[in-house]
Amino acid sequence: MISPNVKDRFRVIRNKVEQGGRLDLEDGIFLYSPEVPLHDIGQLANMARERMHGNVGYYNINTHLNPTNVCVYRCRFCAFRSDLRDPKGYVMNEEQVLGRGREAVENGCTEMHIVGGLHHKLGYDWYRGILSQLNEAYPQIHLKAWTPVEIDWFVFLTKWTTEKVLADLRDAGLGSLPGGGAEIFHPEVRNQICEHKANAHRWIEIHQTAHEIGLKSNCTMLYGHIEEPYHRIDHLLRLRDLQDRTGGFQTFIPLAFHPDNTKLSHIKKASALMDLRTIAISRLILDNVPHVKAYWIMLGIGTAQSALSYGADDIDGTVRHELIYHDAGATTPEILSVEQIRQLITEAGRTPVERDTLYRNIHRDEHDFKTWYTGDPTEVKVCTTP
Repeated sequence: MISPNVKDRFRVIRNKVEQGGRLDLEDGIFLYSPEVPLHDIGQLANMARERMHGNVGYYNINTHLNPTNVCVYRCRFCAFRSDLRDPKGYVMNEEQVLGRGREAVENGCTEMHIVGGLHHKLGYDWYRGILSQLNEAYPQIHLKAWTPVEIDWFVFLTKWTTEKVLADLRDAGLGSLPGGGAEIFHPEVRNQICEHKANAHRWIEIHQTAHEIGLKSNCTMLYGHIEEPYHRIDHLLRLRDLQDRTGGFQTFIPLAFHPDNTKLSHIKKASALMDLRTIAISRLILDNVPHVKAYWIMLGIGTAQSALSYGADDIDGTVRHELIYHDAGATTPEILSVEQIRQLITEAGRTPVERDTLYRNIHRDEHDFKTWYTGDPTEVKVCTTP
């Protein structure tokens, strides 16, 4: 039985959303209360989502590249990292990197998502070289690369400004930034799970600089570990504030923490109900971020499908070669076919639309995977001859 006070409070929030108003910290914390029915929050988030995107469910054809897992940091939540002399540690060479690029093109990928460890024996030029090699050999692939944690490391290595590093990476082929490394901004949490790496101020500063020089980026939040609802809403509001200033975020990805093989393995993974609640609340708080992604690798396929009715409008893509979350115990497939992705979206009652990294609609020729741009900023055509 829902108390009258809860009903009244939720009615105020619903009116805010319906009239285009903004939710605040107290609103967000209230929505995390178990007394507020998830279905009601989902309905409200779905209304906000359909107001922005109608019935569309976006996906892309993408691949991941994690060039090394050797890392100077020892974040408690990470199962991917390795020490230099650990048998698990690896460093990809140029032939392997270019082989991944060739595989991506042959399979119709429009995007390569590149993140990895901070290898203390490799210089900045090695990281930059990955972009320049791929861009020179396969210029049709959009390179979404290096989180602010990595950019901050490059600033340390080069002693350059953030702007100079980002501009240099853009010259090498960088197309946009992923949203990783945000975790939880609040120092009460961040200092416990990743105390040595770039703090919230640096993460925000690096994205702001990227936006100011014309690079788009994504944003994330890692939830379901030691944080509380207050920390999550505080995190979302900081993202919203930066988006008000720059408008450079394209999509928000709530990342469900996977505890296996981490230093937080005693924590129980968040439930599907918490996943859906977090996605819905994120859509309602982040009224200025265009897209919310239900990352099926982390959520599981069923929850990702459901999320398309709880505020999410994007289900990510085919995701070849994902390592980071599978190392942490993700049991989802390592790749889905285009047919499977489209069926997932269709079964959820949405219309599947392929998009590129910049959310331009993709139109494919059935006989070829080459991409070319029509001049319309919202469209990309894929066909044999332009």
